[in-house]
Amino acid sequence: MTMNVATIAQLGEAQFSSPIPFSIDDDMFTPSNVQWKGGQPPEDMLLFEKAGPRKNLYFNPRKVRAAIVTCGGLCPGLNNVIRSVTRELQRGYEASFVLGIRGGYRGLDPRRSKPPIQLTDDLVEDIHRKGGTLLGTSRGPVDIKVAVAFLISQGIDILFTVGGDGTQRGGHVLFEEAKRQGHPLSVVGIPKTIDNDVRYVTRTFGFETAVEEAVHVIDSAHTEARSVENGVALVKLMGRNAGYIAAAATVASQDVNFCLVPELPFAIEGPGGLLAKLERRLQKKDHAVVVVAEGAGQELLGASGEKDESGNTKLMDIGGYLREAIGKHFKSRGIEMTLRYFDPSYQIRGRPANTEDALLCDRLGRHAVHAAMAGKTGLVISYLHGQFVHVPIEIIVGGTKRLNPDGELWRSVLSSTDQPAKFA
Repeated sequence: MTMNVATIAQLGEAQFSSPIPFSIDDDMFTPSNVQWKGGQPPEDMLLFEKAGPRKNLYFNPRKVRAAIVTCGGLCPGLNNVIRSVTRELQRGYEASFVLGIRGGYRGLDPRRSKPPIQLTDDLVEDIHRKGGTLLGTSRGPVDIKVAVAFLISQGIDILFTVGGDGTQRGGHVLFEEAKRQGHPLSVVGIPKTIDNDVRYVTRTFGFETAVEEAVHVIDSAHTEARSVENGVALVKLMGRNAGYIAAAATVASQDVNFCLVPELPFAIEGPGGLLAKLERRLQKKDHAVVVVAEGAGQELLGASGEKDESGNTKLMDIGGYLREAIGKHFKSRGIEMTLRYFDPSYQIRGRPANTEDALLCDRLGRHAVHAAMAGKTGLVISYLHGQFVHVPIEIIVGGTKRLNPDGELWRSVLSSTDQPAKFA
């Protein structure tokens, strides 16, 4: 049976021998699915090229000039990626010039940002111990022609883009514009989203740290709720379009009573709504913990239609809405209740990467360098089914991954919370 190979663009013939003592062939692949029903894999199965060092390189290691840019919101592990990319270039390939673009994509426009900095072994020595990004970040686009002109003026051969969908789309446009201008630019993306909602990616960096930190917050919220009669703790977590952090933290904690995610609309009022269920919970146990993802319940609030600088629809504040609705409900029922509200989003985003994420970031950064040095472009490095693969940017940005309401994780949520499958 013939399956579809996801083709990776190549700048040209790889003519330089790699200093890396082992290599991966281009005809090694990982399938997009690892299980299916029946004897034959599905017709739409994709095969992704396996990541790793190649025997031959497109760029001369001693002369190559690379740059790295971090865009969008903060995420644990950004500094780890910067460090690993820099060190693999300099220690693995003996490259002498690595430029750090400051302030996100606006750093590619000299009129809008601080000048870039040259990344050295000493400069990145300890940055992985700190949260945030050494290079700074921003949201929003850049004038593509100005950006490419700047990259050409700096002699940049490789650009590593660390960011979400918008960042990777922008990287692809930069590659296309450079090609039109006759400049062979390798653009390799490292997908960054704390929400873990990138399709064809099993786990994005920062997710494990976010869940771990969220559990610490839930533990404190649970303590607050149990310390008073009829105590309710409401915790809002990240998750614009997908509820992976809320769901995973709920299961890891085992102290959450209600978990609300974007994938499952829920009712507030009525005998089967959240407020009635919450009231019955307090009658039974006299405390409760509610976790809500930031993108949940938007249908209750009315979409504004406004966009942020990254092109995402601005979310209404579900945390504030629930806090007010819960307070009004219990007051109208004449029931004494104490509500504590927790919104640790920025606290979590700014944390350093934990051990699991540090390992993932290191490997993502190194595989990005291997791909770029071989002259591959227009791709992102994905961690998929326990393997690292090359995925074309246009496939990654063509949609998002969402929590499966019939999947194992959500079934675990229902079991640990004992909440109903639906709030009707």
